[in-house]
Amino acid sequence: MRLNPNDAAQERPAAAMNAEPEVLFQEINGVGVITLNRPRQLNALSYPMIGALDTQLAAWATRGDIAAVLLRGAGSKAFCAGGDIRALYDSFHAGTSLRQQFFVDEYRLDYRLHGYPKPVVALMDGIVMGGGMGLAQAAHLRVVTERSRVAMPETGIGLVPDVGASHFLSRLPPALALYVGLTGVTLGAADTLLCKLADIAVPAASLEGIEQTLAGIRWTGDVLADLRAALPATPLAGSADAPLQAALPAVLRHFRADASVAGLLDSLAAESDPAYAGWAERTLEILRGRSPLMMAVTREMLLRGRDLDLADCFRMELGVVSHAFTQGDFIEGVRALIVDKDNAPRWRVKTVGEVSEATVQSFFDSPWPRESHPLASLG
Repeated sequence: MRLNPNDAAQERPAAAMNAEPEVLFQEINGVGVITLNRPRQLNALSYPMIGALDTQLAAWATRGDIAAVLLRGAGSKAFCAGGDIRALYDSFHAGTSLRQQFFVDEYRLDYRLHGYPKPVVALMDGIVMGGGMGLAQAAHLRVVTERSRVAMPETGIGLVPDVGASHFLSRLPPALALYVGLTGVTLGAADTLLCKLADIAVPAASLEGIEQTLAGIRWTGDVLADLRAALPATPLAGSADAPLQAALPAVLRHFRADASVAGLLDSLAAESDPAYAGWAERTLEILRGRSPLMMAVTREMLLRGRDLDLADCFRMELGVVSHAFTQGDFIEGVRALIVDKDNAPRWRVKTVGEVSEATVQSFFDSPWPRESHPLASLG
């Protein structure tokens, strides 16, 4: 199903039609520089941005004078805070095709980046969430700063951590992947390095002159090594300094892959070690505010993703997200947290104990035969 060109336009205020471009492209010393340019919206991805990114990346991939690509966000607050979920909410109620085509094309873009033939650098400065993680985790060099705030918080709005999370979180130990995916915990630079969701940390101030840095690179033949050497890595955030390090034994003990979400909550509630009791109480409070149904679906999805290749992870996620609109909690979560802002979502299933296994498994019944899946061409 293709998007009606008018659908995307209907999702944007008329004033946006004459605004500055939402994505900026530059070429500096053989590096294609992409700037997500919606700083007031924390550089959240709109549907037109996805198309612009994909088109430019396709063009640069075939050009011999472009050696690498660098992704960054405008302003000092965010790399990218995710997708434009309000537009998806409005599309659902308006009955337009944007709500499906957005995810289809976003996943295609992320998949392109994962297999990009030239090194990709992501400057994960500021907020990096949801769709921003989809872009950043596909990069060959992921750079954080002391301002980085990294998370996959989708269970809080009745969705699942998608954009390839079932693949990139599978690089973590199962318990850590479940902790990050179920709680939506925000990770600073050191914790992001600990979770291997970033490669190096640099001072945020050093990125203010990134154009000059790129212009001054003398290429030796190893493009990725040259890019890494040009960025002033700093010990300001090493994994040994990560706040999460202290809680890691408790994370591994409570977030076991063989425990249900209900079992996980019971385990946290029973924590008696004074060293971890405060952490367990805070974690339990976070999880009790999430969608019980979508936490159970997220758990299943992250565990399944460990046995799938990247293309099949994206195909699985698209099916799960599609169901989340109609039989999950996404629309209610957006209503409560984004639209009405009453912070009182009425989840479809009230408690984790009421979530049936059959309901969870139904989210993995693909709405499409494999040969006609919208992402059939991936891989």
